[in-house]
Amino acid sequence: MKVFTYICIAQLIVLGETSHAQDGANSNVLDRFGGLGIERSAPTINRELAQKMFRRGNTYNNLQRYEEAIEEYRKAISADPNFSEAIRTLANIYYFLERFEEAKPLLARFIESQASTSASLIAAVSTLGELERQSGNFEVSIGYDLQAIKLDPQNDSQIHIMANTYNNSGDAEKAIQIYLAGIEVLPTNAFFDRNLGRILEQQGQVEKALVAYEAALEKEPESEFYKTLVDDTRQRLQR
Repeated sequence: MKVFTYICIAQLIVLGETSHAQDGANSNVLDRFGGLGIERSAPTINRELAQKMFRRGNTYNNLQRYEEAIEEYRKAISADPNFSEAIRTLANIYYFLERFEEAKPLLARFIESQASTSASLIAAVSTLGELERQSGNFEVSIGYDLQAIKLDPQNDSQIHIMANTYNNSGDAEKAIQIYLAGIEVLPTNAFFDRNLGRILEQQGQVEKALVAYEAALEKEPESEFYKTLVDDTRQRLQR
């Protein structure tokens, strides 16, 4: 415990001694960069300065001094607007602090910067979709949700959560979109077809619901539940 305390104190001393000397020069550079929302390219990007600010931000973050960490990460992004790791880390801090409205644009910016699939990208897409759903921004969230399904196709639980959220909020069409996307990536999952049929039936689309129930039965032909569901639906259509 004492060793950890000495390390923390040493880090703070170093930060204190260096920050005053560096901040004057750094601020001159950052002043000409302006806000975080401007996309820039060389020669106005200063990657060396961005890395320095990022390391300082990491130190404050490790010490749980989050406001100071936020300031340093913002400076790092201002110095290099394409610094995706700084963008992602700042978004994570805002999320941890439950400052979701500040986290969302950074998550979107990080997602846009990624050219290949990674665990960080999957987490960012899933998180942003969830935050937009919680805010009721369904026209925005549906895009991220569909992207999350493609990026993480084996995560069937997220599909049910997404679809239930939309359906329970009165947006059955988006719930249907989610289950159709789930069926596309997990075509052997009969439960997706069953739930799709249930929502279609709620919408009065009984014939389409029967098609979904029959697909579920085809995937699990031994299921007495699906057999009964198909038979009952056929009987209702024949009345």
